[in-house]
Amino acid sequence: MGNNTKKLSLVLAGLILAGSLVACDDGRGGAESAAKQLASAVAGLDLRPVAFDGRDSNVANDQLNQVFKALAPAKPSVEAGELTLDGDTARFPLNYSWKISTGEWKYTVSADLRKSGDKWLTVWSPGMLVPNLAEGEILSKSTQSPPRADILGAGNQKLVTLRPVVNVGIDKPQLGGADAAASARKLASLVGVDPDAYVQQVEASGAEAFVSAITLRNTSDRAVTDAEIEAIPGGRAIPGELPLAPTRTFARPVLGAVGEASAEQIENSNGALTAGDVIGTGGLQQQYDAQLRGTDGTVVRVQRADLTREEIQSAPTDPRRTVFEVQAVPGKPLQTSLDTKLQQLAEDTLADVKPASAIVALRPSTGEVLAAASGPGSNGYNTAMLGQYAPGSTFKVVDSLAMIRNGFTPDSTVECTPTLTVDGRKFKNAEGYPKDSLGSVTLRDAFAHSCNTAFIAARDKVTQAQLESAATSLGVAVEAPKLGAEAFLGSVPGEAEGTEHAAAMIGQGRVLMSPLAAAVMAGSVAKGSPVSPVLVQESAPASSSASPAATAEGSAPSSTVTAEAPAKAAQTPVTQAEAASLADMMRAVVTSGHAGFLAEVPGEPVGAKTGTAEFGNANPPKTHAWIIAVHGDLAVAVFVEEGGLGATTSGPLLKKFLTAAG
Repeated sequence: MGNNTKKLSLVLAGLILAGSLVACDDGRGGAESAAKQLASAVAGLDLRPVAFDGRDSNVANDQLNQVFKALAPAKPSVEAGELTLDGDTARFPLNYSWKISTGEWKYTVSADLRKSGDKWLTVWSPGMLVPNLAEGEILSKSTQSPPRADILGAGNQKLVTLRPVVNVGIDKPQLGGADAAASARKLASLVGVDPDAYVQQVEASGAEAFVSAITLRNTSDRAVTDAEIEAIPGGRAIPGELPLAPTRTFARPVLGAVGEASAEQIENSNGALTAGDVIGTGGLQQQYDAQLRGTDGTVVRVQRADLTREEIQSAPTDPRRTVFEVQAVPGKPLQTSLDTKLQQLAEDTLADVKPASAIVALRPSTGEVLAAASGPGSNGYNTAMLGQYAPGSTFKVVDSLAMIRNGFTPDSTVECTPTLTVDGRKFKNAEGYPKDSLGSVTLRDAFAHSCNTAFIAARDKVTQAQLESAATSLGVAVEAPKLGAEAFLGSVPGEAEGTEHAAAMIGQGRVLMSPLAAAVMAGSVAKGSPVSPVLVQESAPASSSASPAATAEGSAPSSTVTAEAPAKAAQTPVTQAEAASLADMMRAVVTSGHAGFLAEVPGEPVGAKTGTAEFGNANPPKTHAWIIAVHGDLAVAVFVEEGGLGATTSGPLLKKFLTAAG
């Protein structure tokens, strides 16, 4: 009997415990599960899995997506807070967090549940999406871009700044019944854009659209007048401002351009760009876009879903209410060393040169790049800074430094023969080489008249590694950490034998330079130590994946030579004494060599070196024409891609530039 009593007690205890558990289950677990499901569904912008009290889930889902459509592609982070239970109803907070532009929009709203049978259903309310949101209301988002910052030059000259423009196009609401296609075709012909493409663009746009055809500088001598534009039904010229250089071509390959972001750029921006945003394309505008553009301001508002633009504009006060705002942050100006006068002078000097061409001028004492002009024949490519060309006899500056380090002086005797054969390859001097400078001559004289055979004959006394070292000593083929822009500073292989080493002695073979590198080489002679060029006078962007090919607007000329990786820095910088000997020989090019025409340049004495480099397979071969010069605290390189002799083609351009530069 004792065992039966014990068993009965255990059964009674179990029944009592079970009754207690049932009494404590007030439905909280189910309600909390429903609350978490709702928070997850809202965060995913998909309410279809949620059961609603008296509302179809698909209808609720459509409304949610209409409310939040303007914030796409952003999605909120949503968490359900602590739930308050009251019989068959429950209330809990929904904590939202949105990433909007550079800001974070946080808010908390309440959501309600009602128990129906054994299920907890969500009670629909627009207010559970946005505080105080009413039926028929949605969110709208607008952005406001701050004015793009200027690009400044030497002396804080404004190279690129906001300048007046007119946006010319067809305003479809003003067509007044006229045929849109006919108006589009007339306007396209007037402003010089493709008529068929513009007609298609106008026809594809909405009835309320303004369809831009072209943006023109709004100057007093504008070729197309407002009267001509407005004479076309729907034609309109809307005044505005855009960041522009003084002229359409001014330093464009270096500075880049500014324009509206393309659909592809917007798609790849992860929400950072929207339609109408202005961004940089190419050059410094692209490389420093984030700095110059600043940060857009963003405003999120609540408004009626059917509110029109006309109603907003005509209302005495804004019918929308602001619920979140991020203030715009202006961009920061970019300071460069470009000199407006010298840059324009360089471009004017190259204006009539048909092949690709360049003039680079820098200040040796500081390394500041004062002008980096690429001529019209470069077709938008930054020949001045990115070009990769055989430097020809300008490279004899490097040869001479290597020879000086091996015991030569400007007065040392070298042999200048009419021709020289190396491993079966015949080398000769340039056409018209003076006969009285053949034979046993000084190194100075061989340099002044650019005797190829004398320098090639010295190849046994100067190794290729010594040539590479001498080049880096003069700031060539090394990195340019202070430049702040994409550039090619030259390439000199450290190993070469036979005819390749011989070719390197006259700046051919695998030796490459840009006009900027050639100016740096000349500047290092004038300074007496390696010049490290500076264009952007501040730290470069923390991360810049742009390559020369990516940032250049035009296409680079093809080359059969692969450039070597640049050295970090010169291991043995050129000394003052070495530079003095090189300056002596560069001066001889003017006083006794074939650049005597530079003796007429006013001011301090000019030192120079010409260069002619053969390229291609034509017979006779085409040539690059080079000349470099130093004139006081100014170093200049002039280059013409297909230009005959350096002295006769690039020389007159240099003289014109130096004379006008003063």
